[in-house]
Amino acid sequence: MSACVPTRAADSIRPESIRQPHDPPPPSRRFRVAGADVSASIAVFLIALPLSLGIALATGAPLQAGLVAAAVGGIVAGRLGGAPLQVSGPAAGLTVVTADLIQRYGWRTTCAITVLAGLAQLGLGCLRVARGALAVSPAIVHGMLAGIGVTIAVAQLHIVLGGTPQSSVLDNVRALPAQLAGLHPAAVSVSALTLVLLLLWPRIPGRAGRLLRRIPAALVAVAGASAAASLAGLTLPKVDLPSWRSHALAGLPEGPVLGLVAAVLTTTLVCSVQSLLGAVAVDKLVAGRPGLPAGVGRSDLDRELLGQGAANIVSGSLGGLPVAGVAVRSSANVHAGAVSRNSTMLHGVLVVVAALLMVPILELIPLASLAALVMAVGIQMVSLHHIRTVTRHREVPVYAVTTLGVVILGVLEGVALGIAVAVAVALHRLTRTHITHEEREGVHHVHVRGQLTFLAVPRLSRALHLVPQGAQVVVELGGSFMDHAAYESLQDWQNTHTARGGSVELTGRRAGVRTGEPGSAADLTAEAAEAESATGAAGCRCRPWTPWRNHQCDRPQPSPPHEGHAGRAGAPGAASGHDLARGISAFQRHTAPHVRGELARLAREGQRPSQLFLTCADSRLVTSMITSSGPGDLFVVRNVGNLVPLPGQESGDDSVAAAIEYAVDVLKVRSITVCGHSGCGAMQALLNSEPGGARTPLKRWLRHGLPSLERMAGDDRPWARLSGREPADAVEQLCLTNVVQQLEHLSAHESVVRARREGALELHGMYFHVGEAQAYLLTGTGADEVFDHVRAADVPV
Repeated sequence: MSACVPTRAADSIRPESIRQPHDPPPPSRRFRVAGADVSASIAVFLIALPLSLGIALATGAPLQAGLVAAAVGGIVAGRLGGAPLQVSGPAAGLTVVTADLIQRYGWRTTCAITVLAGLAQLGLGCLRVARGALAVSPAIVHGMLAGIGVTIAVAQLHIVLGGTPQSSVLDNVRALPAQLAGLHPAAVSVSALTLVLLLLWPRIPGRAGRLLRRIPAALVAVAGASAAASLAGLTLPKVDLPSWRSHALAGLPEGPVLGLVAAVLTTTLVCSVQSLLGAVAVDKLVAGRPGLPAGVGRSDLDRELLGQGAANIVSGSLGGLPVAGVAVRSSANVHAGAVSRNSTMLHGVLVVVAALLMVPILELIPLASLAALVMAVGIQMVSLHHIRTVTRHREVPVYAVTTLGVVILGVLEGVALGIAVAVAVALHRLTRTHITHEEREGVHHVHVRGQLTFLAVPRLSRALHLVPQGAQVVVELGGSFMDHAAYESLQDWQNTHTARGGSVELTGRRAGVRTGEPGSAADLTAEAAEAESATGAAGCRCRPWTPWRNHQCDRPQPSPPHEGHAGRAGAPGAASGHDLARGISAFQRHTAPHVRGELARLAREGQRPSQLFLTCADSRLVTSMITSSGPGDLFVVRNVGNLVPLPGQESGDDSVAAAIEYAVDVLKVRSITVCGHSGCGAMQALLNSEPGGARTPLKRWLRHGLPSLERMAGDDRPWARLSGREPADAVEQLCLTNVVQQLEHLSAHESVVRARREGALELHGMYFHVGEAQAYLLTGTGADEVFDHVRAADVPV
């Protein structure tokens, strides 16, 4: 029996944990690896190998520790994590933290701290707080990474010049003049060759350049410098990998308790934030990559935190560096064409093979070459793009303080300073209000820019008292928040001014919001308030979804209209051209300025919707509202009864078939949803239809719904039902049955058949109960995909 079950936004079910309706039969359980994953894993391995050794060198840890972390990050985090295409391993962002821990507590205690940090990550993942990390200001995160990058670059510069780095950035800076005076030509030449290859390899022009760029620049730089050093016979410190039998594992932590707790918290913070932000960045890369299988969904951040915690426990136990998601390797994995988590796991296996079989080759690498590689990574962490972004958002103080704090004091202290400055900047913006008064053509304009709180009431009062009695006034409220004191002050003045013959018009985001009243529009969030003002004229208190007939902006409410016929059940009376013109005018004044940038981007890049949404033309069904979607998200097709004519039965009307073909073959949508709704007039007309009579356009169209009527009348198939109850009446039963039947029609279209065979398309059935404002998603399985026997399960829309 087909069943529709209510959706709940709070539920979070991984796509791989349930089989969606109308999907192809599940594949064989035999383990298979796609060719794209194999090639991607090789590309990532070639990048990870030199970087892992270089990061281990930069921290002062045994070089094997970098290989252990790379292998564990690939295999454990790759298998258990929630971001299938993110590659984990030793990260440059952890270099400063790990180096400080090794210097203070020694290597074995540092491994124990890594294990404890992994346990802390497991706890945070179980508490499902991963998305809380995204609340940290990007300026703080970018500042932290920039500070770590500066620290890495300054420290590795000493090794590049042939010396040894000091314990802190300030000490390294003070020691630079003496280091420059005592250069080691061999180390400088090898480092310079490494940097030149890193810089020039990605810029080789022509067809040859396109072929050569498939080899990672990091591998070419280190391999080229190593070969040159060996051929020239240069005497340089090189990679030394002792026998794995002597590799140091984790020991019991030794040191002051508070110091160890701070070390665990710092490691947990940096590992978690870097991994979670990396997972979000990978989602953006994946979304922009065409042709990716539908099985690769958005990252499950809580699962990713659990996977990272497990990887840190294993890595620390085996004597490896702390593990986190690595942006460079993850980006290479996506761009190399990876299609599943197998690429990440295979890269970890390749690291294990290299660590066991390639030791003689790895020991040819000069340490100066690895130092130059890591120094370049540190310099790249100070991103000019990030600096421009924080400048545009006026968060330079947060970025600068965080960066300097990390460089001078340490990671945890720098992040704490950044958070303090971010809070101070937010409070400053909340209390900073600019109020001006001017007169233009006999009309007095009072402009309020910023949040209107009790602190701004004296300035507001002075500006309002500059308006003479009986004058026409326009008060423009540009902020998104007004507290009770400011509301009372403005309301009292408005009442007094209008009582003395003046007129007051309130415009802007808070126009008409009765902020001080319980249960009123004051309870809206800033975002909702902004949306509220985007729908009505000045002073309109109406929500963005308020029908025209209910607007209270500048005209009285008309009497409630009579219910229409079945095709317009509950619909309002005919809207006049004035209603449409007013709505367009309100859009141009309030909404257009907020969406113009996004629409301009869509105009430049073209539409790339992820879903074809086929639903009824009923005026009560607002697709963007019930799916919380915006411009560019849904490719929407609407018709009477959400019908999908079978191929070959269109009889001259190919509009639906053309939309399906365009969405699947041109736009490459990943899913198609057929959405029915309660009280559908088309289904009512279908039930009431009688044989014969005039063949009107409506009757000719509704013949595509006759298979739904026959399906419901048949005794060989159980009826579809809503979760927890039977359909209320025959109309609702037909509405549900029609969704199932139209999905079968949809499955017969050639483009749909082809896309589903390739695993690139999913089909969904949806039912929206208008009276309950409740969405339902069809679920179920059947041996021949008829959906006569299904298993109900909650699935979020």
